[in-house]
Amino acid sequence: MAFLNYHHLRYFWAIANEGSLTRAADRLNVSPSSLSVQVKALEESLGQVLFERRGRSLLLTEAGRITLRYANDVFQSGDELLGLLDGIGPGARQMLRVGAVATLSRNFQIELLRPLLSQPNIELTVRSGVFVDLLSRLSNHTLDLVLANQPAMQEPDTDWENALLAEQSVSLIGVPGLISTPLKFPIDLRSIPVALPARGSGVRTAFDKYLQAAGIQALIVAEVDDMPMLRLIARDGSCLVLAPPVVVTDELEAGVLVEHCRLPQIKESFYAISRNSRFPNPLLRELLKNYLSRATCRETPVGKPKQR
Repeated sequence: MAFLNYHHLRYFWAIANEGSLTRAADRLNVSPSSLSVQVKALEESLGQVLFERRGRSLLLTEAGRITLRYANDVFQSGDELLGLLDGIGPGARQMLRVGAVATLSRNFQIELLRPLLSQPNIELTVRSGVFVDLLSRLSNHTLDLVLANQPAMQEPDTDWENALLAEQSVSLIGVPGLISTPLKFPIDLRSIPVALPARGSGVRTAFDKYLQAAGIQALIVAEVDDMPMLRLIARDGSCLVLAPPVVVTDELEAGVLVEHCRLPQIKESFYAISRNSRFPNPLLRELLKNYLSRATCRETPVGKPKQR
């Protein structure tokens, strides 16, 4: 009876991903000749040729491409299983690894993650970064969850799960007295300076389209891809800032900042992105369920500041 040698399959997988017998041998710390023998044994076991040599390159045959697809699934499931079992056992601490895009409100993050902070048996790590890099880390199993302002686009080789946790209208926010009369949006933006999120964000794209349709050229004094910096600019008092109110909840409640104009036609979305895993992190499901149940008790899922 034929059987699959997973040790041989790992060697094949390394060669296929490196595209070179020599590079794979260096990665696995074995000799190229030994690696070649192992792959030959796998081919004999499967009854198929997996590689075709062209010059110095190794190209996958049709059987090789099919084998690689299954090998990816096998080792992905193995990595998920090891990651899950690593946190199981007497006295073991459960772990949740979260990545958050730099433009995401810190207030939203803390509201979501707060239930985990008081539990001594849970180890929480939070990393900030660029959306694409965070998705790569999620794909490589070094993150369990990515928090972002946009969903992950589905591709043939991805298995993202996008959960929309909340939406909130953005506002033009500034210090009290910055404007002597009620703001007339969007006309007044021709003369009142405004700081905006950097181009590429969903909010910025919607804002630009709205102004373009209205034929308004805004007086933009800053474009910032970091929400904490937009918060500081708003507190500085020299201009208006376009942001979700959740970014400056404390300042709004204290009266340090006010909403000069809320824009219900432009919304900030808050997504939790995970992978469709056979071995999901049990903390992840409980975290999102807990947040959504609390969100139903609020008028606005991310906290609606008082109008002033």
